Amino acid sequence: MANTRRHRALPAAPPSPARSSLSAVPLAPAWGWKIPDGGRAVHVAPGLEYQATTTQLCGLFPFVAGSGTPVAGTPVGRHQLWGEVVCLDPLAWLRAGLVTNPGMFVLGQPGTGKSALVKRLVTGAVAAGTRPLILGDAKPDYTALIRHLGGQVIRIGRGLDKINPLDAGPLGAALRQMTGPAAGQLRQEVRFRRLSLLMALATLIREARLSNAEEVILGRAIDLLDDRGNGTVQPTVTDVLNVIEQGPDTLRSAARASAPHRYAARVADLVFTLDLLCTGSLAGVFDGHTSQPIDLDAPAVSVDISAVRAAGDKLLTAAMLCTWSYGFGCVDAASALAGLGAAPRRSYLGVMDELWRALRGAPGLVEHADSLTRLNRARGMASIMITHSLADLDALATEQDRARARGFMDRCAITVLAGLPPRELARVNEITPLTGPEQALVASWSAPESYQPGVRHPGRGKYLIKTGERLGIPVQLSLVGPEHHLYDTDPTFETLSGWSAASPGDDRPLADRPGSRGRPAADQAIRGDQHGHLGDPAGSLR
Repeated sequence: MANTRRHRALPAAPPSPARSSLSAVPLAPAWGWKIPDGGRAVHVAPGLEYQATTTQLCGLFPFVAGSGTPVAGTPVGRHQLWGEVVCLDPLAWLRAGLVTNPGMFVLGQPGTGKSALVKRLVTGAVAAGTRPLILGDAKPDYTALIRHLGGQVIRIGRGLDKINPLDAGPLGAALRQMTGPAAGQLRQEVRFRRLSLLMALATLIREARLSNAEEVILGRAIDLLDDRGNGTVQPTVTDVLNVIEQGPDTLRSAARASAPHRYAARVADLVFTLDLLCTGSLAGVFDGHTSQPIDLDAPAVSVDISAVRAAGDKLLTAAMLCTWSYGFGCVDAASALAGLGAAPRRSYLGVMDELWRALRGAPGLVEHADSLTRLNRARGMASIMITHSLADLDALATEQDRARARGFMDRCAITVLAGLPPRELARVNEITPLTGPEQALVASWSAPESYQPGVRHPGRGKYLIKTGERLGIPVQLSLVGPEHHLYDTDPTFETLSGWSAASPGDDRPLADRPGSRGRPAADQAIRGDQHGHLGDPAGSLR
């Protein structure tokens, strides 16, 4: 059977002089201008639906389709087979019952447009009132967009902003407003986060797990500092190092070492590990108080860690882990405050790009990332994880880490595939079932067919959206207006990207730098240009 839909003509209303005077660019009224090619109708009445066999209706192709595409979420392009607009948003799909959790995994070769798709989703999220959190922008890809949307950009690095791994952030503010069992539960959550992140950083420095005794001593040291500060002063890594070196009776009891020399021997390795966090390769980034807290009232937040790339993968991994922990802690705090009626209930979209960098730093780091992301649905938070290849995850040190990393993709209800070679698709098929034609389609996007200079990459802006056992939705993304500049991740390679390059280092809004900010800027990017055009499918990502 097949469906066909016909839409009745919609009446048009004359332009509104009052609205036109509010802006230099006239805005079309709700039903569009009453002139030929004068705009689009922002509301389309439901069309009449007829049902018949494909034998009877095959002559009406291409208006016949086996099933419609999702209309919940942000428009991300047109269906490659029959041109319908496809919408995507993990939270919107969850609310509509299309998926069971708001996790999304994006996989594709470099240069195929993964970041462009995610930026479109970020822009749409801001327009819908969802707060995007870019947790660890390592290139940076999102700084210009977040500033254009009126959001907050935090730059982590030596001589820039610092992030305190033990900072409870808004969780501490929420804790001070709570009493009873709920306060005790949140206090234990804060303790777990501090201890878990500090252990992850120590594991990264040592390139091996801490011993059970060292974990107990660390936890008791954090408790001691929290008691001394009455829960209002945030301890730092330097404070933990100092109190462990001092060896008060509480820590000696925890170490099961009554004699000073036995205690010193038991904590010797731990002291050197913490000292490296303060004075070694990670010095100047995590050894002080947080200099710029995350603003939960901002339309979007990006934590830019690109300044630490030159210091090596170890510092970059540490920055990502701290950013993830601090960002998820802020979301938990917002949820706790909303439960108290002290803050509005909001939804969030967490973007975790370059996923493989944070996971390969040392054995056991996957477990820390897994514990942070497991409860996103309960937080009212969607997550987007981005990586180039499952082979990046297969390169992890232990089989346990590799199995847990594959679980990230398995746990995400939505999988988006950009151009991938056949061998990579075979790995994907073990987790997300793909039909033969689907694999052939995605493989055809992986490389140009010739060596002719100037040939456009066949997979640029093309994606296959998969959810469970359903057939995938092939989408072609089209850029409009300022998206050509804001979504360009190759600004220094103008001929490579095919887009006109943005000025190096200039990440201000594009209208007149400065320009519109916050949700209006996001609305403008989603609506298209002043004529209401969503872009030319054949000319996307040129």
